[in-house]
Amino acid sequence: MRTLSDVKVGSIAKVVKLHGEGALKRRIMDMGITKGVEIKVVKVAPLGDPIELNVRGYELSIRNSDALNIEVE
Repeated sequence: MRTLSDVKVGSIAKVVKLHGEGALKRRIMDMGITKGVEIKVVKVAPLGDPIELNVRGYELSIRNSDALNIEVE
């Protein structure tokens, strides 16, 4: 299983599945990350947390722990 935290800077990945339950999954979906959406990894902080993404035309920063719950291809 490849997660969003494995994607290299400058690469584009397509969301396959969201893992997690309840409030965590709902929060990820509220940020615009849903099944089938393409995400570009813009940059990663020096210590690996947070990750800056381009999702649906806007910039979004998420924690590495949240990125581990997003399965991509």
